[in-house]
Amino acid sequence: MKKLVLVGAGHAHALVLNAWRQASNPGVELILVAPIIQAPYSGMIPGWLAGQYRFEETIVDFVGLCQRAGARLIKAELVKLDPDTKTIELSGGRSLTYDWLSINVGSTLRPPEIDANDVTMLAMRPLSTLQSRYESWLTAWQAHADSSPLHVTAVGGGAAGVESILCVKHRLKQLRPDRPVRAQLITRSTTILPGFSPCARRLALKTLQRADITVQLGTDWHQARGQSGGLIIWATGAQAHDWQNDPISRGSLHTDSSDFIVVDEHLRSVSHPNVFAVGDCAALPIPLPKAGVYAVRMGTTLSNNLKAVIHGHALSPFKRRGMALALLNTANGRAIASWGPLGWQGNWVMRWKDRIDRGFIERLTCGI
Repeated sequence: MKKLVLVGAGHAHALVLNAWRQASNPGVELILVAPIIQAPYSGMIPGWLAGQYRFEETIVDFVGLCQRAGARLIKAELVKLDPDTKTIELSGGRSLTYDWLSINVGSTLRPPEIDANDVTMLAMRPLSTLQSRYESWLTAWQAHADSSPLHVTAVGGGAAGVESILCVKHRLKQLRPDRPVRAQLITRSTTILPGFSPCARRLALKTLQRADITVQLGTDWHQARGQSGGLIIWATGAQAHDWQNDPISRGSLHTDSSDFIVVDEHLRSVSHPNVFAVGDCAALPIPLPKAGVYAVRMGTTLSNNLKAVIHGHALSPFKRRGMALALLNTANGRAIASWGPLGWQGNWVMRWKDRIDRGFIERLTCGI
């Protein structure tokens, strides 16, 4: 049996598993390696932060996906890769060989250490541990008798920072309407939401203002540290995982200056043609934002190319397909849409976003 190993419970791998039919790929064993077997869908995480969704509603069930695909599931993390011997080492000391490897492990964040006892740092990545970290902090905060103002700071002016500060503040006011919350957003950039339309940025700034959230542009977190306290939401740019950062752990796999895996237009490693990488962990020939919408778009191309390489067929290039739609949950029953130069806001946008997000989960749950 040949082995196709998928590393990571990312959006693209969910689509690969959903499309996999063992009868169409005889003689190939499909294996998924992931530290979690129920992975949160990033598009619904802001709604969960705001209390609009139960965490269970945001989950992609990889156990069910593997069962339907006839795939073997190994609950572990990749800690070392030797692409020359086609071997990966996993947490717990186990090793695994492969014929083809696909990597969809997302990204992580490395927030600075905080030495103050009254400050909690909440990093928005990795998603696999966000639930326990956020809910533990909420429980402790709710139980605290202190009624003094809580200071909440989001660091990062991208979609994650904007959505997180709006949604977390909304949740806090729901849980403790008696306690004031003073919120701010800090970014080193001279604008928020880079890559979004000017109209969408204006709508977001107005929404932050109405929510009484102060925005500091062109400001480093260290400059504003004295103003930060209580809860700090770390939502800065995506970073590569530890094994990608370490030349020994990633072996001869080619990476860029930020240690993301360099792939060609077919989503295949430029140094090892039997290795594929997609989503945040990959660096494409034409750079894309580190956003879940692109990982989902890559899923179909990845699935087709994995089947093609197994059967010796020609590979298809990944095509960006024009402008990408971005939808931001603003926690007030509304959402902001950005598409090319256009932008909209309203309750109808949130209903649209909700249908898209729930539809994605239903598609994977039902095997559509």
